[in-house]
Amino acid sequence: MTDVVIGVDVGTGSARSGVFDLTGHCLASAVEPIQTWRPAPDFVEQSSEDIWRAVGKAVQASLRDAAVLGENVLGISFAATCSLVVLDSEDRPLAVNEAGDPDRNIIVWMDHRAMAQTDAINAGRHDVLKYVGGKLSPEMETPKLKWLKAHLPETWSRARRFLDLADYLTYRASGSDARSLCTVVCKWTYLGHENRWDTQFLDAIGLEDLVDGAKIGNDIRPMGSFLGGLTPIAAQELGLTTACAIAVGIIDAHAGGLGLLGSVFTEDKSPPTNAIVKDPFETGLALIGGTSNCHMAVSAEPRFIPGIWGPYYGAMAPEMWLTEGGQSAAGSAIDHVIANHANAPTLRDDAAAAGLSIYELLNREIERHQKERELPFSALLTRDVHMLPYFLGNRSPHADPYARATLDGMNLDESIVSQALTYYAALQAVAYGTRDIVQTMNSAGYAIDTLYVTGGGTKNPLWLQEHADATGLTLVLPHEPEAVLLGAAILAAVGAGLYPNVIAAMRGMSQRGRIIRPNPATQEFHSAKFAVFCSMYHEQKRRMEQMRAF
Repeated sequence: MTDVVIGVDVGTGSARSGVFDLTGHCLASAVEPIQTWRPAPDFVEQSSEDIWRAVGKAVQASLRDAAVLGENVLGISFAATCSLVVLDSEDRPLAVNEAGDPDRNIIVWMDHRAMAQTDAINAGRHDVLKYVGGKLSPEMETPKLKWLKAHLPETWSRARRFLDLADYLTYRASGSDARSLCTVVCKWTYLGHENRWDTQFLDAIGLEDLVDGAKIGNDIRPMGSFLGGLTPIAAQELGLTTACAIAVGIIDAHAGGLGLLGSVFTEDKSPPTNAIVKDPFETGLALIGGTSNCHMAVSAEPRFIPGIWGPYYGAMAPEMWLTEGGQSAAGSAIDHVIANHANAPTLRDDAAAAGLSIYELLNREIERHQKERELPFSALLTRDVHMLPYFLGNRSPHADPYARATLDGMNLDESIVSQALTYYAALQAVAYGTRDIVQTMNSAGYAIDTLYVTGGGTKNPLWLQEHADATGLTLVLPHEPEAVLLGAAILAAVGAGLYPNVIAAMRGMSQRGRIIRPNPATQEFHSAKFAVFCSMYHEQKRRMEQMRAF
């Protein structure tokens, strides 16, 4: 039996496991849903016990489907959303809710309960904030911790460990409380380039007690570092052996970056070396799509870009600086627009009857409408329909959590024609958000001309072509579509000693797949629509300012 590694990805709605050989080929994958609670607007909670249960089921199912024995798995690593896990001194879950339910001990990344705390921290203009694009986001851990201390003092006093979800998973698997350089640099304000916490900052914002007893970790290690073997209990729960090596994990989007950006080294599969080749990274951006979108670019030197997270030292590619853009609502924005149209129930029924997805049915409607009107390209259908997709604010490049979605150009039509146009405008709006981020990065020194893409949206051909056309960039899909799982598997291979370093593993396990190029005939149209897109945001800001007194 071929030796393999496992990558685990815990996303917003599920835990997934993939079994990979050492060339990056996925032998099998499995998925298990996880629970989410929304007790109030902007509150989103999960359970660490439920997630670990789901991880165990997914890992064992992927092993069965791959016909692989647990003893043949040499390494495992975990990627996860940047959600906050709270445990007591006995590693039992603690409630992060006023209902006092300890089963709900995770504040999910998309939870925005800590808006006031975020504003208060940002108002201090602390020096550490220049490493997060100038402003913290309510999606990061520091504001959430400040909210916990203010609103749930009993939980705060009993808490022994605060962990990012990926670090919780490696802790549960290995018993080691080492934290990932990725998680603490990107979401906790750890200064990776100086190997230290900024204790003056924590003191200034009233969180000085976090350092007491290493509640947020003092053992910080690069991703892919060897943590040890699985504990006997974890081995039993995962269907593996205690000889399986555990590698320091990573945030899910960043795992996608690892799984994608190995393709910048072209198709050359010469034997990997210890050399870290940096220059090819400068022209590529990894777009990891899903409920939200993340945009990952790396450079040899730090680039300070207001409104873009980072620069984060060593948070994805070793010894390089990560710049991270993002859209808080991407796939969720498109789905919300579809679900909230008057035609939504009919669309669901028609799709089920035809054996198609709702996206396939809407795409067919767009194609039919284009042919009926004899248009040279379908994007012209949305000439008079424009949208801002900021349902959860703007993460990048404006760092504005108060921004909101806007739809312009609708009438009283409740048919599938109207629904298809609204869906199309939403899809384009998400693509324009990526264009906005790329232009901001390029103005600060990047030379991005290619998007390396993965995620659910990439299964939709209209999503792919519109992202190419709306941005004017070439899209490269990975040969292995499960790029986030692959990124976690890359770390597992490094932790197990099967590759000498992360870059070598990226080169050895990543390959290019299909390429989508922009249609030059659409360039002028999308430039005009993108200008409208930008003006809509600035106009919204002006209106908000007009109403600020009320």
